[in-house]
Amino acid sequence: MASAAASKKAANRLVVEEAATNDDNSVCTLHPATMDKLSIFKGDIVLLKGKRRHSTVCMALPDDTCEGHKMRINKVARSNLRVRISDVVSVHQCHDVKYGKRVHILPLDDTIEGIGGNLFDAYLKPYFVDAYRPVHKGDLFLVRGGMRSVEFKVMEMDPAVEYCIMAPDTEIFCEGEPVKREDEERLDDVGYDDVGGMGKPLTLIRELVELPLRHPQIFKSIGVKPPKGILLYGPPGSGKTLIARAVANETGAFFFLINGPEIMSKMAGESESNLRKAFEEAEKNAPSIIFIDEIDSIAPNREKTHGEVERRIVSQLLTLMDGMKARAHVIVMGATNRPNSIDPALRRFGRFDREIDIGVPDEVGRLEVLRIHTKNMKLDKDVNLEVVAKDTHGYVGADLAALYTEAALQCIREKMDVIDLEDDTIDAEILNSMAVTNDHLKTALIGTNPSALRETVVEVPNVNWNDIGGLDSVKRELQETVQYPVEHPEKFEKFGMSPSKGVLFYGPPGCGKTLLAKAIANECQANFISIKGPELLTMCVKSLTRHASLRRASCSSTSLTPSQPRGEAGWGMPAVRRTGS
Repeated sequence: MASAAASKKAANRLVVEEAATNDDNSVCTLHPATMDKLSIFKGDIVLLKGKRRHSTVCMALPDDTCEGHKMRINKVARSNLRVRISDVVSVHQCHDVKYGKRVHILPLDDTIEGIGGNLFDAYLKPYFVDAYRPVHKGDLFLVRGGMRSVEFKVMEMDPAVEYCIMAPDTEIFCEGEPVKREDEERLDDVGYDDVGGMGKPLTLIRELVELPLRHPQIFKSIGVKPPKGILLYGPPGSGKTLIARAVANETGAFFFLINGPEIMSKMAGESESNLRKAFEEAEKNAPSIIFIDEIDSIAPNREKTHGEVERRIVSQLLTLMDGMKARAHVIVMGATNRPNSIDPALRRFGRFDREIDIGVPDEVGRLEVLRIHTKNMKLDKDVNLEVVAKDTHGYVGADLAALYTEAALQCIREKMDVIDLEDDTIDAEILNSMAVTNDHLKTALIGTNPSALRETVVEVPNVNWNDIGGLDSVKRELQETVQYPVEHPEKFEKFGMSPSKGVLFYGPPGCGKTLLAKAIANECQANFISIKGPELLTMCVKSLTRHASLRRASCSSTSLTPSQPRGEAGWGMPAVRRTGS
């Protein structure tokens, strides 16, 4: 009996994991086997206990993808419990939960700036209508709507209990002065829920950063040194800085941001002093994360730079990273979009241990990013984010943010006639009436360009099969070779087939080879990049010419004495001939 009780007590302690969706504040998900072990049924109200005697209530739902020893709760519930991801919470059954007759709810003053009118009709009524939500006295919860998110706090409830269930007939009392924020953490701080489209890199970063900062004893017990540095590289706007801020917020580490150009100074020795002060400050506030943005500007390759200041800063950075104590609980993260410009001495184990590519998100990643950017927006019911994700090939996170910002601006322009520009606040009902539609998105797509394809002119051709006469067998073969793998990749995977890598058209001039390529690109809604043979030859000639001019410059800058033999240092040997040989 005693062992069974101990086993159940251990089973109710679960590790916190981020929620699959961040929409519902009052739901937690567990594995069905864990629910059976704890005698919890689908829809039961459970009491979660976190740190410093903080608790909240959630509705338990099964989730087959959740691991047995974990529980998924969103950022709102984690904030109320004062826990972070990978912390442990205890789960308890709630017996005889009462329905609330009257609940007093007030907004937080710093989240309703610029909003006037009736907050109940615009926010609280849609949030609680036709929903049985558990609420806990003193908890904060986030309501999204009207292009804004507003935080509310549960003040009192009738009957006078610690928690209750909000039913459709529960009276919501929301009169009174807005509440000032006390020691509660902000619910809109950047967290893992706000990072989308980079599942594998984020998992790797969490392993390399969270373990040394939160569980340093693991490395001590196995006798290895924890990682010291991580280099993030990728195109601008892909989310490198966002990941660093999310990791710092979720781990609770002290975050010290160093923007590369900020530490540069014309005074001798001041730049290195600024760098030393940053590392000293981070060690005093350990556990901490030092994030160096645009690290290529302060740590360029010493062989290719002509400035003495840059060389000294690189040497100082190398010394500081080598001089960090193994148990200092400080992680250095660097971000750049030019990894090959960084000094090679930094890119080794013991300094920047791992280099992680934060690349351009695929279609699934773009869908995740779109859902994050639109969680505070009101979308028309006809808007399909999956279609938008499919049409935004090459877009990074910043491009998708720009896309929906432009769509929101289109929506605002249509409502300018009902917005009083002289008034300091906007009525909540007007905000709630705004919704982004497909027409707004189509207009925004025309005005935004993908960063990853900015250097290449791309287009989806307007040629279709009806513009090509005959060639039915060629069309059918193209559909089977090119179109089917794009539209039905799951069928190829099911039968263990790998799609073709390329198609070669051959035939006399004017028979429609280019036209067929444009038509199949249009059918697949793929970007069409046309490269002609002479263009490649021109690029090669330009590259050779540029290389030759560099060789001549290096030869002319080398001084030769009469005693030196001909040919030494490249003298008397044209660079083009050497390159050609």
